[in-house]
Amino acid sequence: MNVQTVYLYIFDTLSDWEPSFAISGINNPALQQFPGRFEIQTAGTSREPVKTIGGLTIIPDVTLADINPAESALLILTGGAGWESGQHDEAVNLAKLFLKAGKPVAAICGATAGLAISGMLDDVQHTSNAAVYLQATNYQGGKNYQEEPAVTDGNLITASATAPIEFAYHIFKKLNIYSDKALQAWYQLYKTGELKYFLELQDAGS
Repeated sequence: MNVQTVYLYIFDTLSDWEPSFAISGINNPALQQFPGRFEIQTAGTSREPVKTIGGLTIIPDVTLADINPAESALLILTGGAGWESGQHDEAVNLAKLFLKAGKPVAAICGATAGLAISGMLDDVQHTSNAAVYLQATNYQGGKNYQEEPAVTDGNLITASATAPIEFAYHIFKKLNIYSDKALQAWYQLYKTGELKYFLELQDAGS
C-alpha cells in the first residue's frame, strides 16, 4: 500500500488545538479501515522552527515548495495571526493548486479568511468563525455562508475555530479513514463523552 501524505501548514502563532483531533486520528492506525495508508507531515515556508500559540516549537518536515499536490492526500490550514493581512499567501496559493489537482483542502478559523480574500469561497458553500468575520474581508461569497460548525463542498472543508471535532469528522469522512459505524461512534464519543459510544467504537474496530 502506498502511503499518502497529509500536510499540515505550520507557522508562528498556529492555533494548535484546531487540527489536533484530525492529525491524531490520521496518524493513529487504530480502528482505521486501511491502517498505514496515511501519514502526517508538517510544512512551513522554510525549514526554520515555528512556535504555536500554545508555545510548542515545531520543526517543519518539508517546505511548502517541496509539496506536489497531485501526489498528496490533503492540505490542512489552521488559524493563527496573519491570514487577514496576506502573510500566508504561499499557503493560499498552494491550496489553489491542491483543488486544481482534485485534492482536498481543509481550512479552519483564520485560514478561511485567507481563502475568502483570494476568492476561493465565492462559489462554494462554506463556514467560518462567523459570517461577519468573513464579510470584513470584502469577499463575494456571503450568499454561500452556512451557519454550521463545519462544511464540506466538493474538495473544500471549512470550519469554525470552536469546532475542531467537527473539522476532524469532515476530514475523516473525506479521506474515508473509518467505516461509517466507527466514524459515527468516534464523533459521538468526543462530543458527549458517553461510555456507550466508546463501546460502539471498540466494537466497530473488532
